[in-house]
Amino acid sequence: MRNRCRPKHDFKLREECGVCGIFGHPEAANLAYLSLYALQHRGQEGAGIVSSDGNFLYSHRQLGLVADIFDEKILKELPGHIAIGHNRYSTVATGKMLLKNIQPFVVELDRGPLALAHNGNLVNAMNIREELQAQGSIFQSMVDTEVLVHLTARAKGSSLVERLIAALAQVRGAYSLVVQNERELIAARDPYGFRPLVLGRLDGGMAVASETCALDLIEADYLREVEPGEVVVFSPAGLESFKVQESPRRAHCIFEYIYFARPDSLVFGRNVYNVRKELGRQLAREHPAEVDMVIPVPDSGVPAAIGYAQELGVPFELGMIRNHYVGRTFIEPQQSIRHFGVKVKLNAVRDFLSGKRVVVVDDSIVRGTTSRKIVRMVRAAGAKEVHLRISSPWLTHPCFYGVDTPTRQELIGASHTVTEINQYVTSDTLGYLSLDGLYRAVGGKKEDYCVACFTGNYPIEFFTEARSPQLTLFEI
Repeated sequence: MRNRCRPKHDFKLREECGVCGIFGHPEAANLAYLSLYALQHRGQEGAGIVSSDGNFLYSHRQLGLVADIFDEKILKELPGHIAIGHNRYSTVATGKMLLKNIQPFVVELDRGPLALAHNGNLVNAMNIREELQAQGSIFQSMVDTEVLVHLTARAKGSSLVERLIAALAQVRGAYSLVVQNERELIAARDPYGFRPLVLGRLDGGMAVASETCALDLIEADYLREVEPGEVVVFSPAGLESFKVQESPRRAHCIFEYIYFARPDSLVFGRNVYNVRKELGRQLAREHPAEVDMVIPVPDSGVPAAIGYAQELGVPFELGMIRNHYVGRTFIEPQQSIRHFGVKVKLNAVRDFLSGKRVVVVDDSIVRGTTSRKIVRMVRAAGAKEVHLRISSPWLTHPCFYGVDTPTRQELIGASHTVTEINQYVTSDTLGYLSLDGLYRAVGGKKEDYCVACFTGNYPIEFFTEARSPQLTLFEI
C-alpha cells in the first residue's frame, strides 16, 4: 500500500501534523488560527479548530491551507475562551486526504463532549482498532488518533484527565496531543518525547503548541517544554501537571533539527537555525571542496549552506531561486518539460553560475530523483563543477513515529552506496554528514535522539499482529 496522498513531484519527507491549544483568552479561536498559521509547514492538507465558551464545543474543519480555510466570519462562529487546533499531513499509516480524517475530532461521550488533536503515530493503533471493532466499536475515520477517542470513552475515572491517562497507558508510539471539553484543556506528550510540544503564557491565559514559532506570533512567553510522559491540565482551578509515564530513554526526532521544524523555533532546548548552521560547519569539516561558491537548495538548505560557507571561507550565494507560490498540486504540460517537477519550484541563476565551481547543500536525499534533477539543472546553467553536500546521514529506513516516509525500496540509501548514489545524481562529488558529526552538531546525549531513519534501530517496536500498512514500508 502506497501513500497516494503524496503529490507526484513532492520529494521531501513530511512531518505529519502540528497542534496548538489556547486556554483562558476571550479570542481563543483567533489565537489558535494564528498559531496554526505559524505551524503551516507541519501540515498543508487540512486544518481544524474547536472552541468552547464553557457550555458548548464549536468546530470547523476543512481541507486546504489555514489562510484559505478560516476567515472573519468562520472565526466568529468559534466563540469562547478555550480552543485547540490542528494542521494535517497524512502518512501511509494514518489515512488519506479526506475531510473525515481532518482533526480535531469531536465526539459526544457519556459525560459530555470531547475534542482531540494529535501529532505523531501510534504503532499499536491497528491492533487496538481491530480489537475494538470486534467488540462492536464503529470508527468514522482511518486515523490512528480515533483509537484514543474510543479508549478514553471506555476508560474508568471520575474526570476527563483520569480517563485520558488510562487511555494513554494502552497505546505505544509517538504522540503530542491536545484535548478539550467545555471547561478544560489538556496537553500530553509520549514518554519518549518524539515530537516537540511547548507551553507558553499569554496575557491572561495559557498556550500550548508544537513549536515556539507559534508562541512568538501570538506574543506568548515561552515557559518550557511539556516533559516526555507528562500530562498538563488547564482548568478554572489553575494548572496541574501529572507525570504519568516513565521511560528508560528519550527519543527526540533528530529530523526536527535537520528539516521539519521552522528555523526560528526552539526545539528540544536548542534554536533550530543555529543547529542547522552547525550541521553545515561540521559537514564542511568532513567533506570540504575547492569551489568558487556555496549555494543552498532553498529554503531548507539555507542555514546549513551558510555554515558550510563560513567554515570554508567561501562565498555563500543564492544560486537557485525558489517559487514560493507553488501549491500542493499542479498540472504538467502534455509535452513533457525536462525536470518539470523541480523547475516549477526551483530555477538556477544562469548568469551567476556560468563557469563556476559550486557546492550545492541540501538537507537530505530521499529517492535521489530530485537531487539528480537539481544537479543537472545547475550544470545546465553553466556550472563547471557541481559538488553535492548533504547535512544529514543517508536515509536507510522508514519512520513509524509520525513522518510520511517512502518504502525502503524507494529510499535510495537503503540499497546503494554513496559512490553509487553519486553516480546516479551525476554530481562531481557527494558527501553526507556522518552520524557522529550529526550528534556533535546537535549536542546533548546521543541516546536522547531517535535516529532510526539512519540506523534502523527503532526505540519502540512496531506491531505485526494486525494488517498494518506500516509494515509495507520495509519492503526492499
